[in-house]
This record gives sequence, C-alpha cells and structure tokens, in this order.
Amino acid sequence: MTRSRTVAVYAGEELGRYGFEDHPFGENRIHAFWDEMHRRHFDYQVRVLSPVMASEDQLRLFHTDAYVDKVKRFSAAGGGLLDYGDTPAYRGVFEDAAFVVGTVVDATCKVMNDEARRVFVPIAGLHHGKPDTAAGFCVFNDVGVAIRILQRDYGLERIAYVDIDAHHGDGVYYPFEADPTVIFADIHEDGRYNFPHSGFPHEVGKGPAKGRKLNIPLLPLSTDDDFMLMWDKVEGFLRQWEPQFVFMNCGADGLDGDPLAHLHYSFRAHGRAARGLCQIAEEFAEGRIVGVGGGGYDLRNIGKAWTTVVDAFLETPMR
Repeated sequence: MTRSRTVAVYAGEELGRYGFEDHPFGENRIHAFWDEMHRRHFDYQVRVLSPVMASEDQLRLFHTDAYVDKVKRFSAAGGGLLDYGDTPAYRGVFEDAAFVVGTVVDATCKVMNDEARRVFVPIAGLHHGKPDTAAGFCVFNDVGVAIRILQRDYGLERIAYVDIDAHHGDGVYYPFEADPTVIFADIHEDGRYNFPHSGFPHEVGKGPAKGRKLNIPLLPLSTDDDFMLMWDKVEGFLRQWEPQFVFMNCGADGLDGDPLAHLHYSFRAHGRAARGLCQIAEEFAEGRIVGVGGGGYDLRNIGKAWTTVVDAFLETPMR
C-alpha cells in the first residue's frame, strides 16, 4: 500500500487565541511562525488545515473531571489562577485550550488514517499540563490526550514522545512514568537551574516501563555541539524500541537569546532532530510523526526553529 506523502500544518485564529495578555506566552507567537513560513515559501508547499476543538470526553481521557470543571468555571468567570501563578485564566480560556488539544488529536488521527504523513501544529505541546492542574503556561496537555487516543482507539503499544524544549516535559513524563507503551526521550536544561526542576538522569521509568524513559539534562550555556552529542544517544534509544508513532515537541526556547532559558542552540539543532525523527518514523512507524510547537519566547527564534522543522518534514525522504 502506498502511504500518504502529505505534509500538513495547522493555521487559524482558533489556535492563535491561546495565549495570555502581558505574558511570555502571548498570542503573537503563531504570527511569528507563519510570517517566516511565508518568507521561506513553505506555506505553498504544505497542506494547511483548520483547528478542531476537543470534546469534553476527550479532555477527560487525560484530565480529571474536577480539573476540567474547574477550568470551565474559571473560564466563564474570566479570571483567577489555574496554578500557583504562571497560568492565569481569562474569559474563553477553556475553549481556546480545548482547540489546542482537539487540533493535536485531529493531527494524530489524520496521520493514523493516512490522510497525512507528517503534521506540524505550531501552538501546541503544552507539556507541563498535569491531569489535575495547569502549570507553566499549559492549561490542558494536548499530547497527553493524543497518547490516550492512540492507546484506546488504535491499540498502539510503542508511542514515542521526544521533547527538545528547554524545559522538561514533566506533564508527559510523570503521568506515563509506569506506562511501557510510552517511549519517552527528553533533552532539556538541567532541572537544578530551571523550571520545572525535574527530568534527572535517574528518572528512567518505573515498574514495567523502567528503561523506556530517557532524560538528558544539559548544563546552562550548552550549545549545538552539546545537543548533537546527546542527540545521537536519543536516536539509539528510540531505535531500540522501534516506535509505531512519533511525537516531537519542538520548543524553541533552547535557542540562544530566549528570555526563559539559558541554552545556546541555533535552529540547526531543530533541523537535526526533526530529520532524525522523520527517518526513525520511516523505519519503524510507517512515517507517522506529529510535531508540536512547544515553548519559545523570542519571536525570531520561534520563526526560525519551527520553520526549520517544517523544512525537515518536507525534505527528509519518504519510503
């Protein structure tokens, strides 16, 4: 059977509305990405898809009933804090966050149903969201829900989640820490120096998942050379488990100049990682990969990093 060769990217105001006023995670991040997409003429080389809103039933696959209800209340009231201070509520935040989740679920299903092969969702990868609380600008955990969909609806047994955001993907790691179906690999700034103060090398999974998780902390001021050295370890780890689906969190906050991290990558790190993951997806997962934007708080860096991922999705050979 010939697999789809479509590379798709989501666009639309529904995604762009997820953001906070006078806050590092602002609504202008999606525009920085699409401006660079247009400048590099990538917008004419991809299939552009529209956002989709998640149902409450989908949200509750990962999040507790009490937490989903709390976000609805705070959203209707138009204020308050959904965590200890980083993630404020505003009127409509429930719907905006549900669009992020629903779009990633839609991307995942399109790839599984062979309507696309590689998909990128720019405003997504809210990897600090916990089942019962917001954290670190993340209201709902989109990939967490999508993993549950892959487990429930498609019966996948080896789902790779790979995260190169400068901050550890704790909202994915801990809920799936003992789940052997989730193959987790995360390169991030050392948790001794940055939020969320987790992701240490000894955290390799628990119970039946022990050894199926890989956390690689890098010291502040680490560069492309440090990243590339560790990236080879990530690829070897993933090949060991032969994933059936690949998620890539493409956070741009590891690039030099980001105000919320202390790493010094260039966009070349994103290109190397995206090409490598596409190759692994081709080898083991029938090419199936979904990239999510993740963090990044310097607009120029966002444009460069995320379009470099799209470039890799377009250029990496498909089998």
